Amino acid sequence: MHAYRSHTCAALTKDNVGQTVRLSGWVHRVRDHGGILFIDLRDHYGVTQVLCDPDSAAFAEVEKVRSEWCIRIDGEVKARDASLVNPKLPTGEIEVFVRDIEVLGAAKELPLMVFGDQEYPEETRLRYRYLDLRREAMQDNMTLRSDVVASMRRRMWDRGFREFQTPIITASSPEGARDFLVPSRLHPGKFYALPQAPQQFKQLIMMSGFDKYFQIAPCFRDEDPRADRSPTDFYQLDLEMSFVTQQDIFDTISPVLAGVFEEFGGGRKVDAPGEWPQISYKDSALWYGTDKPDLRNPIKMQVVSEHFAGSGFAIFAKLLEQDGTQIRAIPAPTGGSRKFCDRMNAFAQKEGLPGMGYIFWRDGADGMEAAGPLAKNIGPERTEAIRQQLGLGVGDAAFFLGGKPKSFEKVAGKARDVIGAELGLTETDRFAFAWIVDFPIYEQDEETGEIDFEHNPFSMPQGGLDALNGDPMEVRGFQYDLACNGYELVSGAIRNHKPEVMLKAFEIAGYDEAEVKSRFGALYQAFQYGAPPHGGCAAGIDRIVMLLADTANIREVIMFPMNQRAEDLMMNAPSEASSDQLMELSLRIIPQD
Repeated sequence: MHAYRSHTCAALTKDNVGQTVRLSGWVHRVRDHGGILFIDLRDHYGVTQVLCDPDSAAFAEVEKVRSEWCIRIDGEVKARDASLVNPKLPTGEIEVFVRDIEVLGAAKELPLMVFGDQEYPEETRLRYRYLDLRREAMQDNMTLRSDVVASMRRRMWDRGFREFQTPIITASSPEGARDFLVPSRLHPGKFYALPQAPQQFKQLIMMSGFDKYFQIAPCFRDEDPRADRSPTDFYQLDLEMSFVTQQDIFDTISPVLAGVFEEFGGGRKVDAPGEWPQISYKDSALWYGTDKPDLRNPIKMQVVSEHFAGSGFAIFAKLLEQDGTQIRAIPAPTGGSRKFCDRMNAFAQKEGLPGMGYIFWRDGADGMEAAGPLAKNIGPERTEAIRQQLGLGVGDAAFFLGGKPKSFEKVAGKARDVIGAELGLTETDRFAFAWIVDFPIYEQDEETGEIDFEHNPFSMPQGGLDALNGDPMEVRGFQYDLACNGYELVSGAIRNHKPEVMLKAFEIAGYDEAEVKSRFGALYQAFQYGAPPHGGCAAGIDRIVMLLADTANIREVIMFPMNQRAEDLMMNAPSEASSDQLMELSLRIIPQD
């Protein structure tokens, strides 16, 4: 017999009754039923109930074991009485009578329990991650992640892609986040960078004549943490193709992702790729207050400035006299009660705004009537015009925010989400996708007037060089994101492959020709030697698994994540370097005041 097991803890059935078997695993829990000891023995595959009574030579040793001891048992498979069968377990028809036991690894008093659904502080869970990962939910999440990655690989190979690996130690590159720098021992005073993405390398693969590339790529960004973003590193399904248009990219990645969500979505509805709308960045901000809208929520915001211009509601009327301002309405079907409207007004105040105006419609003595402070201030004609524009009726409401869109869009988007959820308008059993297109390439600092890249700097501007000779704020790129249920899952672009367009694009953002050649020399030079039109995208694996696992915290689907302060509590990272290490790297630490 094998040294540790003849079967896993999920393999035994009533067909094995009478056999002598060997199992190894962890003591999930121990129960004493009138002197008979029952142990739920667990391994990665499942649980088997084993038991021992005082007649067994192993009883004295079995009495000693505690939760999470790692043990090996030999025993005889017996059928359970019909009344004791556990239909929830694959092994629920049998149990194993222990004849011999060996303790493979005893456990100290546990800082967190593996059995049960107790909640523990995140600090405890991350410090003892190896225990946290033993829990069934975490085992399921990590298995799901592995299966999703394997499915992605198969689907990409089936579509004619080959997987190539790109360097982990490389040069710094502006990708929209801070680099992690790595000091060079052989070149004192110089630094490598961990790649924020394989952006330049995958473009160079296209320069090298490979038609299709993909990679399950690690990416490193020194970012502030969020619930849906790791502060240090993440993985993405990275792909690039030559001789393609934007639509070709959509047609390639859409069925891959749809297939993954259908395979692992647990029966939830997955919108068919042909139904995924393409929404401009401008419209997405207007309608949803975000560039990653949750289309399970049918609410669509609208501009209603004309109904408040010159009205009796002085706050909005005066606001509209300023350049670049507007009033937007958030329709709220079935939200027509003062209690709900007051609650949403309080929500806006918690988000840092003075409040959120509202109108709601109800039955009155003479038919439908509009209620709320705004209705009284602007009068019945304007109120009725708003109702008709928004398509609302009795029992409905509308909420209003005003100012320069960037000052309130984020809160408006959050309010739309809250309204949709509280009123039961948002579907909960669906994955709804949307392509967001026509991203602006540049943004301008309102205080300094300086222009910088708002999104990927390697994108081809729509209209090419001619577009760059006009107003930079009007330039749109062949850039695109894929949103799903309020999260950005994919980001990509058709690349700028013409050197003269590249130089002009970076010049507008303040990079002169010498700096472009210095920082992106390999890519710039490659463009001189017959560069093909090319494009691609990257899909965030951590975020995809987070959605499939139905959790809002990305750390629940990462094997060994950092905490919110970008610390690894288990491995004690980051840690101080020794004086010898610093000397070897020609570095000195300057204490911060």
